[in-house]
Amino acid sequence: MDFELTHKQDQAYDYLMDGHTTEILFGGGAGGGKSAFGCVWLIQCCQLYPGTRWLMGRSELKILKETTLNTFFEVAGRFGFRGGGIHYNYNQQSGTIRWSNGSEILLKDLKLYPSDPNFDSLGSLEITGGFIDECNQITEKAWNIVKSRIRYKLDEFGLIPKLLGSCNPAKTFVYARFYKPHRERTLPPERAFIQALVTDNPHISKHYIANLNTLDKASKARLLDGDWEYDDDPSALIAYDAIVGLWDAGTLSTTPTHITCDVARFGSDFTVIAVWADWDIVEWHTMPKSAVTETAAKINELLQKHGLTPKRVVADEDGVGGGVVDLVRCHGFINNARPMEERVPIEGKKTLNYANLKSQCYFKLADRINRGAIRVAPGCMSVEQKERLIEELEQVKKKDIEKDGKQTVVPKEEVSAILGRSPDFSDCMMMREYFELKPARQWAVA
Repeated sequence: MDFELTHKQDQAYDYLMDGHTTEILFGGGAGGGKSAFGCVWLIQCCQLYPGTRWLMGRSELKILKETTLNTFFEVAGRFGFRGGGIHYNYNQQSGTIRWSNGSEILLKDLKLYPSDPNFDSLGSLEITGGFIDECNQITEKAWNIVKSRIRYKLDEFGLIPKLLGSCNPAKTFVYARFYKPHRERTLPPERAFIQALVTDNPHISKHYIANLNTLDKASKARLLDGDWEYDDDPSALIAYDAIVGLWDAGTLSTTPTHITCDVARFGSDFTVIAVWADWDIVEWHTMPKSAVTETAAKINELLQKHGLTPKRVVADEDGVGGGVVDLVRCHGFINNARPMEERVPIEGKKTLNYANLKSQCYFKLADRINRGAIRVAPGCMSVEQKERLIEELEQVKKKDIEKDGKQTVVPKEEVSAILGRSPDFSDCMMMREYFELKPARQWAVA
């Protein structure tokens, strides 16, 4: 197959052909030739290794057929391959492209459905390799499941597992798994990241680039400049610039007033404790999952240190957190509790109809951050903690943005699936709003 690769496509191809890289992300701006390259690779593999089986996936099968599959047909035609049983046959019903030498490409829906949280639909799948287009739209679990299925005829052809993904910049698992380690030069040797830009593609129309230049600031940064630090999701409640602004210099309050605690519920979660001086975070403590007695002891230590009473503490009461609430005798935060009546609407805004207390507090927190009314004291968080909090706050999004009704945020389970971890940091921060909602006589120091 004779195909002139761009410089960035050539880099990606080298990783696909080496003997140690198993995961490759070709990500960045729009128009960089990512999808076409993935199709080229699948076609070449099917020709080189008769009887093998390859996956072409995306978050939804319908979108895959409307986009990536059409790119496949176009690329195949450029090489002189014809469908209808001449060189390959596409079975629309089974979602299979079968070549005359016995090789196959399987079209797969990789969306996380509540009815199939463990992707049992892929349970018996055996493939030789895979290409996932717009992989930022799937969960890390889906990525890992596909990776675990790459074993078919590898030894017969002397191959190693190869999983190729393409996407535009996004703050999902691809950011933490590929882009961030690449930027920090800590990417493990079995993974590779190639930044794609529209300017890397000499075949792109000048009109396409002109159109990208007309986009809003966030979309232009992502799709034209390939900037991974911007997000243009309309459902996002907190602006990225406002999140970064949490660490802007300024005069901070110094007298501690409140403590919030998100208690770890699972082995990979952190217990997070924040000490607040009014609306400034002045201390930030994290603990691996531990006994409730240890968490309670840490909170009591901070109470004594800062001269506060348990009435100035709120802790997540769901799950094992209830034990901490009992031991400290502090306020308990129940995420799915009924929203509370707001004492003082912010800047005259009317009270929204919230689905639960957690959603109410997150909407209020988002408004407060966007107004620049919260700050984090320099040095109270490590670089890693700061980046983790930023990533979690970017996932604070309104669920079902196109629907009317009660205001609710994307639930913790969905955010955990996107990030590959629980949003403990942002949850700890969100609970500070509890004290603005609870009637003052119930929590004020006597």
